Amino acid sequence: MSSFFCGYPFQVLLLDAQQFAVLLLMNRIVEGRSRTRHLGQEDTNCRMRRLIVLFKAVGAKLLPSEQLANLITPSPSTYIYPHTHIVQDKLRQNRSEVEMVRAIGPLLLLAHVLVFVVSIAAAAAPVRRPRCDAGDRAALLAVKAAFNNASYFQSWTPDIACCHWYGVDCGGDDYDYDPTDGDRVLSLAIIRDDNVTGGIPGDAIARLTRLQELMFFKVPGVTGPIPAALATLTALRELTISRTALSGSIPSFIGDKFTALQSLDLSFNSLTGAIPASLAKPPKLISIDLSRNQLTGSIPRLLLSKAGQQAFLTLSHNNLSGRIPAAFGAVNFVQIDLSRNQLTGDASMLFGSGKKELGSVYLSRNALSFDMSELRLPERLSFLDVSHNAIRGGIPAQVANLSNLQLLNVSYNRMCGEVPTGGNMARFDAYCFQHNKCLCGAPLAACH
Repeated sequence: MSSFFCGYPFQVLLLDAQQFAVLLLMNRIVEGRSRTRHLGQEDTNCRMRRLIVLFKAVGAKLLPSEQLANLITPSPSTYIYPHTHIVQDKLRQNRSEVEMVRAIGPLLLLAHVLVFVVSIAAAAAPVRRPRCDAGDRAALLAVKAAFNNASYFQSWTPDIACCHWYGVDCGGDDYDYDPTDGDRVLSLAIIRDDNVTGGIPGDAIARLTRLQELMFFKVPGVTGPIPAALATLTALRELTISRTALSGSIPSFIGDKFTALQSLDLSFNSLTGAIPASLAKPPKLISIDLSRNQLTGSIPRLLLSKAGQQAFLTLSHNNLSGRIPAAFGAVNFVQIDLSRNQLTGDASMLFGSGKKELGSVYLSRNALSFDMSELRLPERLSFLDVSHNAIRGGIPAQVANLSNLQLLNVSYNRMCGEVPTGGNMARFDAYCFQHNKCLCGAPLAACH
C-alpha cells in the first residue's frame, strides 16, 4: 500500500524482529531531530525519502491509506516510529482491516512495529514538481549568458533544478516539493570569481520579481553603473555590491523604491557623487556601508533615522565634507565609522550615557573639533578612534572604567591634561596619546 510523504510515495511494511532491529539502528541517526516533528513537516525526516531501504516483506495486508495516516502520525512527544503499545491500540480499533500474517501470530508480529520505508526506486518514481519557476529559470539563464557563460555558472545546467544552482536560493527546505510553494528565486549571489566580467545585467535580474537578496561580492570584473532596471525589485531586503569595479553614482531609486530594504553594502567600489537623501526613506533600513568609494558632498541629515534599536553606518575612505548631522544624536548606533573624510565641526552628539548599544566609533582623519572632556562615554564602548582631528579638552576619567574598551586612539589632536590611570589604561601605549598639545602622564612624559 502506498501513500505520499514529502511529495514522494512511500510504503508501509510489517517487519519481523530482525528487520526492525536494523531499522532501529538507522533510526538512531535521526531520532534526535524527529522527536518533536509531525510527519510531513519540513524537517530531517523528509530527507529520508532519498534513501532506498530494501527489506523482505514477511507478508501482510496493509491498512488502507486513511488508517495508515492515523497509525503512523506520531504525537509531538513520540518517535517517528510509534511505540508498540500505540501500534497495538490502533490496530485493535481496526482489527477488521488487517489480514493475519502467515506463520506468525498477529500480536507477535505487530508488537515489533509498523514502520514506513521511503523508496525512490525506479518502480516507484517520485511525483514532484520542478524546483524552479519557469520565468525565474529563464531570467537566470539570461544572467549567465550576459556574463558569457563564465565558469562560475557551471552548475547552471538543464539536469539540475535551478533552485539548486550555485549562488541561487529559493528559501526553505531545498528538497521541499510542496505544491503550494511557488519555488521562486529569493536570493542570487555571485561571489569571489575573477572570471565573471561585464556590467550587471539589470534587465535579466529584474525578471526575478520575488528577489529578496542580491549580492555581487569580490567580482572585480563587474563594471559599469548600478542598472536602473533593478528599481523594479521592490521586495529586496539586502543589496550587496562590494569589491567590484562598479562606477557611477548611487541611484536614488534604492531609497525611493526599495521599501523593504534592511541592509545596503556598496563598499569597495568606484562610486562617485553624493549620497542620495532618499536613502533615509526605507523604514526598515538599519545597515549602510558605502566605504572605500569616491563619494562627495555632505551626509544626508536623516540617514538611518528610522533604524530603531540598532543602526550600523560605515562611510569611511570617501571625500565627504560638511558637518555630522545633529540628528545622529537620536540614532541608536551600534557602530559608526566616518573615518578618512573631510568632515568638520562637532561629533559629541554621537556619545552619551543613553547610547546603550554603542560599541564602535571611528572618526579618525577628519577635521572635527569639539571638547572631549565633556563627553559621557557609553559603557559598552569597545573601539574608539578619534585620532588626526582638532579635538580639544582632556580625556574623560571615565575611560579607565570601560571594561570592554579594546581600542583607544586620541593621538594627533589638541588635547591637554593628564592621561587617566588605573582600570584598563595599562592596555594602551604612548602611540594612543602622542602628538597632542599638552597631554601628559604615563605612558607619556610626566606632568609638571
